Amino acid sequence: MQLFLLIATAHFLALLSPGPDFFLVARTSASAGWRVASGACAGIALANGVFIGAAFAGVSFLRDGSPLFVALQLAGCGYLLYIGQLFLRHAGKSGLTGSAAHASSHAGSWLNSLGMGFASGILNPKNALFYASLASMTASSGALAKLAYGMWMFAIVLAWDLLVALAIGNQRVLHRFARALPWLERTSGVMLILLASGVLMHLALG
Repeated sequence: MQLFLLIATAHFLALLSPGPDFFLVARTSASAGWRVASGACAGIALANGVFIGAAFAGVSFLRDGSPLFVALQLAGCGYLLYIGQLFLRHAGKSGLTGSAAHASSHAGSWLNSLGMGFASGILNPKNALFYASLASMTASSGALAKLAYGMWMFAIVLAWDLLVALAIGNQRVLHRFARALPWLERTSGVMLILLASGVLMHLALG
């Protein structure tokens, strides 16, 4: 039980730290509503599920410095730069979607949001290293215990992202948030570009 509490606490604290996934969910929920943003939440959770399964299975590409991991970092940087400039380019142009009619006209956006969420999660090398480190703490645990850890992590990622989407996509919050949305988009874009630049510098110097 102590090990579970330690891992669960470390995992949840990591979720509280804003990263690419948070910015994607926040921006999508603010600009298209929480229902569309729930697609991004599901995609992020699925991507985390891939890393969780790989980490507990001991897949070697999760080792820092391995060729596949470096390729994942480069692909992740490219994606972050793409999303970052997208946020900057469209800042203030998306508007807030509050009505059910407008939301229903974007039903197909849920799948697009799902794809963006999965790409954001799967191309984030920090996720791979984080889950690999957590999995190393459970080396002596049995298969059922590892399965329980994995299911818990997947559920918490999904629940937290949905909570963020619901909070930001709430109509009362959106109306108060209308003027701040362009700044959120610009800030998110800059942060994502800085994150990508930092990883690229690390790779270049390493």
